[in-house]
Amino acid sequence: MTAQERVERAASALKVFPLPSAVLFPHTVIPLHIFEPRYRALVRDALAGDRVMALSQLEPGWEGRYEGRPPMLPMMCAGIIIWDEQVEEGRYNILLQGVSRVRMGSELSNDKLYREVSAEALPDLPYQGPEEEQLRQAVFELAGRVPPSFAENLLPVAARAAGGTLADVVASALVPEPERRQELLSELDVKRRLEGVLEDVGELIARLQPVRPSGPLN
Repeated sequence: MTAQERVERAASALKVFPLPSAVLFPHTVIPLHIFEPRYRALVRDALAGDRVMALSQLEPGWEGRYEGRPPMLPMMCAGIIIWDEQVEEGRYNILLQGVSRVRMGSELSNDKLYREVSAEALPDLPYQGPEEEQLRQAVFELAGRVPPSFAENLLPVAARAAGGTLADVVASALVPEPERRQELLSELDVKRRLEGVLEDVGELIARLQPVRPSGPLN
């Protein structure tokens, strides 16, 4: 069974971790430290089953209501726990690999500590267009303006990725603001998503000076 099929099978009762500070994209990995009792229970149940869970953002105005069940934004990213370790006091460190956008249909009533929703998986449609090469070229230009260690990690990924995956991996690496990341996660049109990420990268290039080479020059 593919990762996409695992997410689609789990979508009728998808475990959700609302985390206002983080937005996960498909085809990327995020490290999480799980310490709240309700989310320790979520991870424990996920590890005992299909290892699928989703990250979500909360609707604006959630501040002060996080301990309850404030409304969640409908567009989420579901992923698979690809690594885990249990540490002191039943806490977990995990790596969650994004697999697919999902759109929440409704929240399920349950007797569990954590939240579950019914959702629809929304894999990207295949896409080829000039925006792909434009974004790759922008990433290559940006590589001359960021530390070499960062560029070395991003360039091979950008060179291999295509379509919506290219937009997602570049956005994950270069867009820090959760609100903007959520906007890009919510964009289902691959062409518009590539254009949006290209605009973000262009703005970043404009703010950065080229990195001067270190060491002796020939």
